[in-house]
Amino acid sequence: MKTKTIKKNKVNVVTLGCSKNLVDSEVLMGQLKANNFSVEHESKEDDHNIVIINTCGFVESAKQESIDTILRYAKAKKDGIIEKLYVTGCLSERYKTDLEKEIPLVDAYFGTRELPKILKTLKADYKHELVGERLLTTPNHYAYFKISEGCDRPCSFCAIPLMRGKHVSVEKDELVARAKKLAANGTKELLLIAQDLTYYGLDLYKKRELANLMDKVSDVNGIDWIRLHYAFPSGFPMEALDVMKAKSNICNYLDMPLQHISDNMLKSMRRGITKQKTIDVVNQIRDKIPEIAIRTTLIAGYPGETEKDHEEMLQWVQDTQFDRLGIFTYSHEENTHAFLLKDDVPEKIKKKRADAVMALQQEISFNLNQKKIGKEFKVLFDRKESGYFVGRTEFDSPDVDNEVLVKATDINYARIGDFANVKITSATDFDLYGEII
Repeated sequence: MKTKTIKKNKVNVVTLGCSKNLVDSEVLMGQLKANNFSVEHESKEDDHNIVIINTCGFVESAKQESIDTILRYAKAKKDGIIEKLYVTGCLSERYKTDLEKEIPLVDAYFGTRELPKILKTLKADYKHELVGERLLTTPNHYAYFKISEGCDRPCSFCAIPLMRGKHVSVEKDELVARAKKLAANGTKELLLIAQDLTYYGLDLYKKRELANLMDKVSDVNGIDWIRLHYAFPSGFPMEALDVMKAKSNICNYLDMPLQHISDNMLKSMRRGITKQKTIDVVNQIRDKIPEIAIRTTLIAGYPGETEKDHEEMLQWVQDTQFDRLGIFTYSHEENTHAFLLKDDVPEKIKKKRADAVMALQQEISFNLNQKKIGKEFKVLFDRKESGYFVGRTEFDSPDVDNEVLVKATDINYARIGDFANVKITSATDFDLYGEII
C-alpha cells in the first residue's frame, strides 16, 4: 500500500510516563525543529510520516501502555499510514534486545541518553548551541525543569537506575542559562524535577548544592514560581528550606516520596531511613516552614507487607495529615533487589490497601480544604474549561494536585498564564471554588 504522506519530514512525538520523559521529548522536538523538521507532540492527524515514541518502563502498567502504543503504530506502519517508526526512552533502554525480536517493524530502538544517535538516524545534526531550547508541550507559562539525570539510590523496588543510569547533575550555569531562555519565552513557573533533587551537585561539586541552585535560579528575571519535586528524605539538605523562606518566588511546596513508614518495609526497601527519622524529617520541615504543602507518594503491597504494616501506614497518614498524597500498588520488577523476594501480596489486597489509603487522604484533603474557605490565595490560571477558569495556588502542582475553579464571567475574568488573587468561597475533596478579588 502506498504510504499516506502529506508532508515529508513531519514527525509526531508520543510521550509516555513521567515529566522527566516529557522534558526529553521537548528537547528532542527542539532539535528537530532546528533541523527544519515539522514536529508535533501527540498529533491527532495522520499527516506525519515519522513517529517517535518515548516510552516508560517504570511499573507493569506503564510498560504495557508503552508496548500497546508501539504495537498500534507498528500496525500503522504496516498499513502504510506512516513510513518510519522509532522507539526511545526507558522501556527501550531496558528491553531493547527483546523488543527488536518481538516488534521488528520498528526501524530502530534507542536508549535514554541517545539523543544524538536519534538525530543522526534522522539525518539531523545535534545542535550544541541550543541552550535550553525546547518545544514546550505544557502551556507556555510553566515548564518542567530537569536538573539532573539518573539515580544513585539503592531502593530495592526501583528499576530507574537500570534505565536512567547513575546520577549526573547539570552544571548550575547551564541551568541558569536554560531558565533565562524559558523566561524570555514567557515561562513564569519552573517545576524542578530529578530522580532525586537532594543529590544535586554531589557529583560535580562534591557537596549537595540544591540550595545554591535554587538561589541562583530564583534570581532569573521573569520566574515567578519555583517548586520542588522528588526529594529524598534521607540526607535532605535543610538549607534548601532557608532559601525557600528567603525567596518569595520559591513556592512553599515540597514533593517528597516516602514510600512507607513501617520499619520492616523501609529496611527491606533499602530506603536508608527509619520510621522515627522519617517522622523527624517531616516535623523539621514543618517547623522551618509551617505553611509548607508536603506531597508524598507511597507503595501498597510491597513483598512481605502485613496487615499490621498497612495499618501502621494508615495511622501515620492520619497523624501526619499530608497536604497531597498518591499511592502505587507494588510492581515486581525484574533485575531489582526486591525481585529476589516473593511477590506475596495478592493484587486484590494491594488494590484494597491502596484504596483505603486514598479514601483516608480524600477525607484529610476535604477537611484541609474547608479551612481555606474565606481565605485569599494567589492563583496562576492554566486553562478555561466547562465554563470555569482553572488555576492553582503555590501549594499545587499541575495534573496531580488540587485546582482552583473560578466561574468564567465578565466580573470574574482571568487570563490564561496570568496570576490573580482569588477568595475561596467553597471547597470539595480536591477542588477549591472562588472569586477573583
